[in-house]
Amino acid sequence: MNKKKYYPNNWKVYKDAPEGLFEDIPWDVFMDWRVDGWELPPAVFCVIREQNMVSKKTKEHVYRRPHAAKAKIKKLLCKDDVTTVVCTSDAVVTISLNPLFK
Repeated sequence: MNKKKYYPNNWKVYKDAPEGLFEDIPWDVFMDWRVDGWELPPAVFCVIREQNMVSKKTKEHVYRRPHAAKAKIKKLLCKDDVTTVVCTSDAVVTISLNPLFK
């Protein structure tokens, strides 16, 4: 059995770099660029992320067809302890029936 090739994490390079190497950007520009600027590949209809509020485990599901995504969302709405985030090319929506999330 082959081991997966290890790719080292180079976080120390960024930590030790002088501050002048990094460009300051305003908060609203950052939000537009990284938060509001998501893109899904053309073959993907939506991404559904479910988080169990009790165990804090997260599962992610990718769907190509709308009917399959709708069936998964209906199934997740029946669960009390799950928070669901649905991301399409148009919007990101959080769905939760759990009062702890509100």
